[in-house]
Amino acid sequence: MNFDWHYFFTLFSHLPAYIPVTVLMAIMAMILAVIIGGIITSLQLSDFFGFRYFAAVYISLFRGMPTLVQLFLIFYGLPQLFPSLRGMPALVAVIIGLGFKQSSYLAEIFRAAITSVDHGQIEAGQSLNINRRKLFLHVVLPQATINALPATGNTFVSLLKETSLAFTLGLTELFGDGKMLAGESFRYFETYLAVGLLYWLLIIIYTWLQHIVEAILAKPYRRNLNVIHRSKKAVRTDRAETSLETH
Repeated sequence: MNFDWHYFFTLFSHLPAYIPVTVLMAIMAMILAVIIGGIITSLQLSDFFGFRYFAAVYISLFRGMPTLVQLFLIFYGLPQLFPSLRGMPALVAVIIGLGFKQSSYLAEIFRAAITSVDHGQIEAGQSLNINRRKLFLHVVLPQATINALPATGNTFVSLLKETSLAFTLGLTELFGDGKMLAGESFRYFETYLAVGLLYWLLIIIYTWLQHIVEAILAKPYRRNLNVIHRSKKAVRTDRAETSLETH
């Protein structure tokens, strides 16, 4: 088998230098996606039909258009329409393109998470004359955040992998550097295998961190559920004892 182990291992001393650029792009694009996704979600839940229609068109457009086409439209197309955008850094174009793309998925995730909150809790808060803002911040948002976190994490994993498209705009990141090294050495299998393993390692680390965050956020709710469970068990025990005394 013509596999150069020496070259393969030397790649791990060169490629990791571009991991910070890859992670930076993913984090910045995710922040933008969360902000825009939150805005689109609020439009989806609006009572005004025009807002809901705009949100539906936005989600359909950015989901239906290939990511690479969006990046080219932003980096090459927008400066043609707006000369003031000429000289836009490729990093900015990638962050904007990926952010808008992923926001269309996050909007649906956020909407589903919010609507999954038990409406009875909202009605109970309204009966206590709690205003809508406090009700959303203290009742709906904490539960919706926990509900949305797993799917949001999967979106970030997808986003992290899509940063490999940045090389098409001339930006050197993890995949872009690997592509250049493969072209110079003609050791394509070893190079792309090393790149793939590094992406895999990044995703493993992120998944581990996500599980920790999920456990921390869910802890108060698990405690409340345990209290409720113990209370129900105590009630059943009291009823059983009362029934035995009666007989």
